[in-house]
Amino acid sequence: MTSGLFNIATSALNTAQRALDTTGHNIANVNTEGYSRQRAEVATRPAQFSGGGYIGKGVQGTTIRRMYDEFIQTQLRNTTSTSRYYDTLYGSLSRVDNLVADPSAGLAPALQGFFSAVQGVANDPTSSANRTVLLAEAESLVDRFNFLHQRFQDQQFIVDGQIGDSVQEINSITDALARLNAQIVSAQGRGQPPNDLLDKRDQLILELSGYVDVTTVEQDDGAMNVFIGRGQGVVLGNRATPLNAVPSTPGMPLEIRLGTGDKAVDITRQMTGGQLGGLLEVRNNVLAVAHNELGRVAVGLALAFNDQHRQGYDLLGETDKAFFKVPTPEVLPGKGVSGPNPTVTFDTDPSQWGQLKASDYRLTHEGGEWHLTRVSDGRKLGSYGAGDEIKADGLVITMPASGSAGDSFLIRPTRNASADIAVTIKNPEEIAAAGQPGGVGDNRNALALAQVQTTNFLNGGTTSLEGAYDGLVGRIGTRTRQAEVASLAQERLLADAKAQRESVSGVNLDEEAANLLRYQQAYQASAQIIAITNTLFDTLIGAVRR
Repeated sequence: MTSGLFNIATSALNTAQRALDTTGHNIANVNTEGYSRQRAEVATRPAQFSGGGYIGKGVQGTTIRRMYDEFIQTQLRNTTSTSRYYDTLYGSLSRVDNLVADPSAGLAPALQGFFSAVQGVANDPTSSANRTVLLAEAESLVDRFNFLHQRFQDQQFIVDGQIGDSVQEINSITDALARLNAQIVSAQGRGQPPNDLLDKRDQLILELSGYVDVTTVEQDDGAMNVFIGRGQGVVLGNRATPLNAVPSTPGMPLEIRLGTGDKAVDITRQMTGGQLGGLLEVRNNVLAVAHNELGRVAVGLALAFNDQHRQGYDLLGETDKAFFKVPTPEVLPGKGVSGPNPTVTFDTDPSQWGQLKASDYRLTHEGGEWHLTRVSDGRKLGSYGAGDEIKADGLVITMPASGSAGDSFLIRPTRNASADIAVTIKNPEEIAAAGQPGGVGDNRNALALAQVQTTNFLNGGTTSLEGAYDGLVGRIGTRTRQAEVASLAQERLLADAKAQRESVSGVNLDEEAANLLRYQQAYQASAQIIAITNTLFDTLIGAVRR
C-alpha cells in the first residue's frame, strides 16, 4: 500500500518538475524570435483493479506540446512575402519617381529650355547671341539625357547587386534548412517532436518568405520540402539546391539559375513575391521600360529635329545638315553565336516614327528562318529568310546572311539612346533657321523647328516629345502611389498576422508566472505525499517489530 502511494507521489513530483522546467523554458525564451510557447501534457496512469474498484496509479507526462497553428503560420508567411514585395517595390519606385519627376534634374525643364532657345532664334535669326544660346541649350539637353541614362544605369547596378545579395541569403537559409531537416528526422525517431528544432525551421522558412514566395510539404519522416516562386524545389529532405545569379552574357542583367554547371536552369521568370520578386519587377518592368522610354524620346527628338533642320539653310548658305547625332540601336548576340549580326537602323520616314516602341526585340533562328518577337508584349512580328530587309515598329532590320539553329540576338533600339545622342552642329552659323538660301533674316525653318516641340508624331501620331516624357512620369508616379498604398495595407495585415501568431504561440509572462506558482504548489504537495508515505512506512515497520 505504501509502495503504491510512494509511486503515485513520485509520478506527481516528476510531472510537476517537468511542468516547472517547461514553464522556465518559456520564460527564458520570451524574446527568442520564432519561439512557440510549450506546455507539458499529462495523463493518468492506467488504474489497478481491486475488489473495491479501480485504484489510481498516479500521473505521467505524455509529451511537451508546442502551441502552434499551421494555418496561422502559413498566413504569416504569405503576408510577410507580400509585404516585403510591396515594400521593396515602393522603395525602388520612389527613387525612380524622384529621378524622372525632379523639377530641376528631370528631362522636362531641359526640353523646355532647348525649345525656348529655338524660339529665340526664330524671333531673331540674325542674333549671334540667340544662336549661341541655342547651341548651349542643346548641349545642356544632351547632358541631361546622358545624366539620366547614367542614373538609370546606376539604379540597374544597385538592383542587380541587391538581387545577388538576396540569392546569397536564400542559399544560406536553404542550406540551414537542409541541415535542420536532418536533425529533425533523427530527433523524431525517438518518438517525440523536437519542438525547439521545429521552431528554428519555421523561423527560417519565415525569413525565406521575406525574399521570395514559399510553399512547403512535410514528409512522413518529419522533413520539410521547400519550394520557392512558382514551385522551384530548393530543399528536398536533407539536400539543398543552390541558386546562382549570373548574367546570360557579359553586360546583361543577372539571371537566376537553379543548380550549377550545365544542368543549371534559368528560373528568373519563376521568382515571385518577397524582396527578390520586388527587385525583379522593378528591374524588368520599371527600370528597363523607363530607360527604353527615355531613349525613345531621345531618338524621336533626333529624328524629327534633324528632318526639319535638313530642310533649312544656315548662314553659310548650306543645307541638309543634321543637328543631332541619331543613336544607333544596340544588337547583342546570344551565347555561342558566331555568325554575322543583323543590321538595325531607325526608319527615317516620318510616317513610321509613330510606330517606335519602348521595347526590346528578340531575333531567333529556328527551322531555317529568323523569327522576330517584341519582348514587351511577347508578340511575334514575323518570320524571315536570310538577308531579308524588313520594316517593323519604326525600325529597318536586315536579317543575318546565315545562322544556326538556336542562334539568337537581343535588339535594344532605345536602351542606350539617351547616352548616344549628341549635338553635331558646333558653329552657331550652321543653325539652319532660313527657308531659302541667303535668307539671313529668314526665320521660316526656325519656326518649323520650334513646332517640333508640340507636334504629335509619337504613339501613332497622338503624342509629342514632352507628352511622351510626361506620360512616363505619370505612369511611374501612379505605380509609385499604388505601391505605397499596397505597402501600407500589407504592413497593417502583417502586424495583424504577427499579433494572431502571438495570441497562439507567444509567451505571456503573467500567465507563465501564474503557472510557476501552480506547479510549485503541486511540487510541494507531491513532496508532502512522499513525507507522509515515509511516516506511514516507519509506523508500519515499528508495528511489525513489536
